[in-house]
Amino acid sequence: MTVTTTWTILLSYRRPPLTANQRLHWSHRARATATIRDMIGWHVRAQRIPTLDRPTVTLVYTPPDRRRRDVDNLVPTSKACVDALRAAGVLADDDPAHVDHRMPVITAPARPPSLRLVIEAAS
Repeated sequence: MTVTTTWTILLSYRRPPLTANQRLHWSHRARATATIRDMIGWHVRAQRIPTLDRPTVTLVYTPPDRRRRDVDNLVPTSKACVDALRAAGVLADDDPAHVDHRMPVITAPARPPSLRLVIEAAS
């Protein structure tokens, strides 16, 4: 019998900090990526998430309203989160052999809006 362990990292953003439609200067993009890396690093240490063998990682966005949104637009934030998990030691590498990086998910609207990273690992 396989048991799945789930960790949820609630990111302190009301909307995705990096999107595919942005045209940011490289330094602004680097600063946003560094902030994500630091935030996830703190959560990994606080929740004591161990090094995982091929976990499933999904970025989940709960928007504040019913406007149409393109899920592909969330990929840059999702990629930064997976890179941060690798930097924090949760992943041995961020290639498909070491992580099942799922497409981001946009849920039904809710208040307050939220952005969270869900990590699932079979044990």
